[in-house]
Amino acid sequence: MKDGQLLRYARQIMLPDMDIAGQQKLIDSSVLIVGLGGLGSPAAMYLAAAGVGRLIIADDDVVEVSNLQRQIAHSQESIGVSKVESGRQRLLGLNPDLEVVALNTRLEGAELDGAVEQADLVLDACDNYATRFAINQSCIKYLTPLVSGAAIRMEGQVTVFNSAEPSSPCYRCIYNEGDGEDASCATNGVMSPVVGMIGTVQAMEAIKVLTGIGQPLLGRLLLLDAKSMQWREMKLARDPACPACSNV
Repeated sequence: MKDGQLLRYARQIMLPDMDIAGQQKLIDSSVLIVGLGGLGSPAAMYLAAAGVGRLIIADDDVVEVSNLQRQIAHSQESIGVSKVESGRQRLLGLNPDLEVVALNTRLEGAELDGAVEQADLVLDACDNYATRFAINQSCIKYLTPLVSGAAIRMEGQVTVFNSAEPSSPCYRCIYNEGDGEDASCATNGVMSPVVGMIGTVQAMEAIKVLTGIGQPLLGRLLLLDAKSMQWREMKLARDPACPACSNV
């Protein structure tokens, strides 16, 4: 670890659970973030600031003025620029020691598999169910941990899947294809800080998985009701007949 990094990450390194060994694990890690919108923005920024060495960011969209209400990686000057280029500049501004790989595409098929194979962890911050199911399948294929988050209106949820763990469910254990196809911010709206709260929790869970600190949300779904400001937890079980992970 470089001297400058010791100073940059000093407040984390002083934590007994982290220490220099844990920080080095982050520096050596590669995380794929799918979607650089409301969830992906805070998640990516905190992972960059915390010292994850390599971030692969994927999004096929450009910044629009309506994004700026909640997608804090972007600015007024980013309007019309691809989200991954805007995000890349923001992340390197936070931490120039990063390697940022910007994929200006909607990941699918072999391209998705290739990106997942390169990553130690995948953070799902996308806004459509087809991509979520595809990410889940690819993470099962490569036994890659997946941090999943979603937010809409004044509600949100976060969980962690890891098919390398025998008891862990996968995304397909919980949701059927075709569920919630109209559950988007564009049609239902979302309160700005809610995506920040969920994206930040996703970043924290990613750090825990990468460093081995604490107890990640494996088999647990954390649910936020921001209107009453209450968090509750649901237990999740692996479906033995799941068409995605039952043969793993």
